[in-house]
Amino acid sequence: MRVSDDRYSRDRLRLDLALRFIRHEARTRTIRAWTGLTDDRIRKLYRSYLVHAIPVPRPRGKSPQQAAFFTRSPRVQEETAFLASLCCLLGALPQPAAREPARAAQRGSVEPGVALGERVCQAFEAYRLIVPGARISFEHLIFLLTALKRGDELKLAACRGCRALMVVDRLATRDTCCPYCATGLAGRSFAGRGVAGPVGQPP
Repeated sequence: MRVSDDRYSRDRLRLDLALRFIRHEARTRTIRAWTGLTDDRIRKLYRSYLVHAIPVPRPRGKSPQQAAFFTRSPRVQEETAFLASLCCLLGALPQPAAREPARAAQRGSVEPGVALGERVCQAFEAYRLIVPGARISFEHLIFLLTALKRGDELKLAACRGCRALMVVDRLATRDTCCPYCATGLAGRSFAGRGVAGPVGQPP
């Protein structure tokens, strides 16, 4: 009976996580990788629980694959740093590939799972709640976690001015400096910019 109960609990957790991913407009492939559910079961779950209640767009095509997205503008850099900070606080940020066994490092992707998936959702939901007009999608967050673990394009760094956490291009030659220190605005409130505050600093 206990085996049956454990199996039911695991299955329920996977279904709950799949619903959470669907609400964040994750692609079927992403949901399958993180929950282990089949494509058919994911489609049935979508039809049964969401189509007649809260319609959610279902993105088509490939998932995001461009690391340059996270460094393309000061605003996106700021939001990326804030989202990475939330992931760190909630235990959703994977260790860099260099610290993993050789096979995992070569694979260069986050090890999906229900527990980690729940923490990723918590970080994304907090980000969307705190940042008005958030520009980073859930699928971009999944790619960001993968890129940080792989470590060949993006890495975490500290701003040389305010020591705030940043996500930077690993191959960049310029000094590591957040957009606010770069423009002489370090220490100023982000209230006028629609963001909660500098990463690592109170608003």
